[in-house]
Amino acid sequence: MAPGAEESSGAAMAATRLELNLMRLLSRCEALAAERRDPEEWRLEKYVAALEDMLRELKKQSSKPAPELLNEYSRKVDFLKGLLEAEKLSSSTEKALANQFLAPGRTPTTAKERTPATKTVHLQTKARCTGQMRSELLGTDPLATDDSEELNIRKRKGLTSDEKQSAVELDAVLQHHQDMQEKLAEEMLSLARSLKNNTLAAQNVIKQDNQTLSHSLRMADQNFEKLKDESDRLEQHAKKSVNWLLWIMLIVVCFIFISMILFIRIFPKLK
Repeated sequence: MAPGAEESSGAAMAATRLELNLMRLLSRCEALAAERRDPEEWRLEKYVAALEDMLRELKKQSSKPAPELLNEYSRKVDFLKGLLEAEKLSSSTEKALANQFLAPGRTPTTAKERTPATKTVHLQTKARCTGQMRSELLGTDPLATDDSEELNIRKRKGLTSDEKQSAVELDAVLQHHQDMQEKLAEEMLSLARSLKNNTLAAQNVIKQDNQTLSHSLRMADQNFEKLKDESDRLEQHAKKSVNWLLWIMLIVVCFIFISMILFIRIFPKLK
């Protein structure tokens, strides 16, 4: 076999091995995410960080998987990362709202899965957050409300009529709380759009004012230049007028002086 073919075959095997390791670690992370973990559990966070590194290396390989498969890997890794970030939030309401924006994977990671494990984890997390919200409203132990959906259904079947009524009222309160959150989110979006429109309108007004001010400054400069030219012309005209007046006065004085001499010569003094 040629050296180039051996190198390409080795690269393909390396990419395949890396992808297998990625799938195994991803399956392990999904299993850990589905379990109840202690707050001090650190393995899942480290595994997700390793998944991000492996995914970046896989994207750099020459014989990388199909783009659809890479997008699915990225989607699952982002889901796990967002799940960890949501668990770090303080209140259950913030956790539930953060989980609403998580997007689980569309396809199973392994052939043994019938449904994507990330979708199952997403449902479990939403149920856990709902249970925590109920416990906060009722003032009960949050650990007692972290059971699975099957146990909740069984418990719901064994409730008395008063308890069923209380459960219905609680569901109504939770639904009202969720509606209020959605309404608040819509109002925040509306306020953000209004603020954006007002900012754009203010920018346009300021831009127009700047243009008007620039035009006024140009007109003032032009008027100043015209005024300066007219002042120079008026000064020259005033100088010319003074010169003509001086000559006229001199001529008048000379005429009067000559007239007086002639008058004295023609009409001598009376004796």
